[in-house]
Amino acid sequence: MSNSSHAAKTDTASASTKSSQRSKTGKLGKPGPLALYVALMKPKIISLLLITTVGAMMVAAGGMPPLPLLFWTIVGGTLSAGGANALNHYFDRDIDGLMYRTSRRPVPLGWVKPQTAIIFGALLTLLAFVVFYTQVNPLSAMLSLSGGVYYIVIYTLWLKRRTHHNITIGGIAGAIPTLVGWAAVTGELEPMAWALFAIVFLWTPPHTWALTLVVERDYARVDVPMLPVVVGPEETRRQIIIYSWVFLASTLILFPLRLMGWIYFIIALLLGAKFMIDAYRVRKEGTRAAALSLYKYSLLHLALLFVAMVVDVRWQFLL
Repeated sequence: MSNSSHAAKTDTASASTKSSQRSKTGKLGKPGPLALYVALMKPKIISLLLITTVGAMMVAAGGMPPLPLLFWTIVGGTLSAGGANALNHYFDRDIDGLMYRTSRRPVPLGWVKPQTAIIFGALLTLLAFVVFYTQVNPLSAMLSLSGGVYYIVIYTLWLKRRTHHNITIGGIAGAIPTLVGWAAVTGELEPMAWALFAIVFLWTPPHTWALTLVVERDYARVDVPMLPVVVGPEETRRQIIIYSWVFLASTLILFPLRLMGWIYFIIALLLGAKFMIDAYRVRKEGTRAAALSLYKYSLLHLALLFVAMVVDVRWQFLL
């Protein structure tokens, strides 16, 4: 596509989007300042990151960690993830307004100025570092900061719009909270911490690609090279199968490595079986409904996997 035709396409889409935004704004009504700032932080994403952070803390502690430590880690994690997400609102503002899935975000709707989003994100990131450094420990502070920087610089600004490997490489950012949680409790990174990191890292591709199959047109509209846009839906479904098997193996190998016991292994096996059934359903049916089902289940799967770890570790501790 030539630059001129792409520009014309973008201008047309932008004008259409702005018109629809005015309509949406009028229908929705502008939320209050607090709701807008919370929206900038993307609380749904934060909740999943906190599950893996707290899960890693409980595995490291063999149960419930000290409540003050748990509290400050949750506060720091919320601020860190929220800051990175707010910065993402700023850097992706040009495409968010053109994508149906993101067109109702505060910045493209004009409810929050771009400058406000970047200042808010930077302040949250700084505050998160201070909280981790002073109330938790320096290692967790550095890991948390590195996760935010990786998400913005490596994924958002470099990988996302340049390569269809954006998710496989960029998934590192989403896996770092496991290291943060472990470091918060122990002050170091042991083999189990890296095992948790690997699980979340390998979970990310099939989870995200399932979503991209649902919203493929959105990414194609703004020329973001997500896997279905570049290689097509059929190859994406094949890649989901491959990565799902690798992810399943990463969850089960904890048992033969003696990092987890029988309770975890049985639960992980059952959860993994359901994951693979859904993944093969995506391959067989090729529908958005099947892809959306896998995407939603993958969220529940990861949460339950960490619950299983905590139960297993606590049981072993009691024995």
